[in-house]
Amino acid sequence: MKKVAVITGGCHGIGLATAQLFGREGYDTAVMDLSSGADCVGDVGNKADLEAFAAFVAEKYGRVDCLVNNAPPPMRGIDDCSFEDFERALTVGVTAPFYLTKLLLPLFAPGASVVNISSSRDRMSQPQTESYTAAKGGISALTHALAVSLAGRARVNSVSPGWIDTQYRRYDGPDALQQPAGRVGDPMDIAQAIFFLASDKAGFITGENLCVDGGMTRLMIYHGDNGWTLKE
Repeated sequence: MKKVAVITGGCHGIGLATAQLFGREGYDTAVMDLSSGADCVGDVGNKADLEAFAAFVAEKYGRVDCLVNNAPPPMRGIDDCSFEDFERALTVGVTAPFYLTKLLLPLFAPGASVVNISSSRDRMSQPQTESYTAAKGGISALTHALAVSLAGRARVNSVSPGWIDTQYRRYDGPDALQQPAGRVGDPMDIAQAIFFLASDKAGFITGENLCVDGGMTRLMIYHGDNGWTLKE
């Protein structure tokens, strides 16, 4: 029986690369996205849509080997983020992964894995990013909580991408040099990390967050470093 990977936000960027990689590795994939072309077109921030997606997976496949909670929350800052905007970000970024995991739990096959997509923003910030950053911090914490609760039923880990260019463009100069890996990341960098965490090779890893950022969050940059200069 083929393994099944369930992916939210799987029609673009990291989600698309992930679905393609799992497909090439012999998995059946079930994708939920707002875009046409998904197996289930729906909004992860909508309870009924999540329930419909879970019912689709149950009816068509009857099992889940890997759940990838990837759909991104909106980014709004404190200056223009309303109560409703912030609530929406937490719903998409934290509540939806929790609820979809709960819905699909009866379908988890032996050795099942959940991989949540966080962000390097769970540990660093830019101005005016509060809704997104809070959601990504929340999913990182939810990951280790679920790992403990689901012990023996599924491993649960998260990936924190750094700067990922979904258009696969190449960057030179300071944009590349600020990252010890020497380049900006692309979606396949994250897809490969997700696939590893879902595989038996990661069988002793659970409750962890894997930061895949080319080392960017480890490099301190001051004026004149790595091609960067302060401009008033």
